[in-house]
Amino acid sequence: MDQTPIIGVCQMSVGGNIEKNLQQAKELVKECKERGAVFVFLPEACDYLCKDQKESIQMAHTLTSKICMEYCKLAAELSVWISLGGIHRKCEGDPENKIRNSHIIINDVGEVINVYDKCHLFNVDIPNKVKLQETDFVLPGEHIGEPIETPIGNIGALVCYDIRFPQISTKLRKRGAEILTYPSAFTVPTGSAHWEVLLRARAIENQCYVIAAAQTGTHNPTRISYGHSMVVDPWGTVVACAADRVGAITAKLDLNYLRKLRKEMPVFQHTRNDLY
Repeated sequence: MDQTPIIGVCQMSVGGNIEKNLQQAKELVKECKERGAVFVFLPEACDYLCKDQKESIQMAHTLTSKICMEYCKLAAELSVWISLGGIHRKCEGDPENKIRNSHIIINDVGEVINVYDKCHLFNVDIPNKVKLQETDFVLPGEHIGEPIETPIGNIGALVCYDIRFPQISTKLRKRGAEILTYPSAFTVPTGSAHWEVLLRARAIENQCYVIAAAQTGTHNPTRISYGHSMVVDPWGTVVACAADRVGAITAKLDLNYLRKLRKEMPVFQHTRNDLY
């Protein structure tokens, strides 16, 4: 395995048109591939963001839907791994008025190798600023899962609001994660206050790389995202950060550096499991 792989992180600004959003993603993935990336990360809601919950439910799709097959085809054609940071997913047996927010990982031959359903659902009501109630139409995930073995290292797949719950990232680190992913569609009020500090904190306390592809800009009259897609190294240094527009950033991960840090400061060997 290459110890210094290049990754691509795509910052998108999607709306309610699935085909336009797919085309935007394809162009960004291809750009990352041309820049040497072996793994490309897309943000939460890379399929669409609608103006209301009813429309979001109606447009949701399964893993065998056209949109998912298009991404599998793209991965195979470019020989690149792709993280779909969050799609609106229908599952057989779920209530008709509920969907899932699923982080999908596709390998470089176009196979879906991991599905993680977002565990922590985002409810916020900041008067005169933003109101979102994800629990109204999304089912929470019931499993954390194991880190996924990939050409860039062992990945802990998470989504957006999961970042505010350090317990889940610590569990993944103990299970062998070297990289934590937080694809997101952060709101502007919460993002401007907390985005970078949360990403850096998760990187430092777990001695992991953190990769956070993000949505940016205005999606509809009621939804604006903060952007600032970011890659943070295990020391907490921001090694790449996107501007306030649609685009792609790349970064080189150094797994030898990660292992060196963990050896020099073996934080997880010092954990007092007898106390907490």
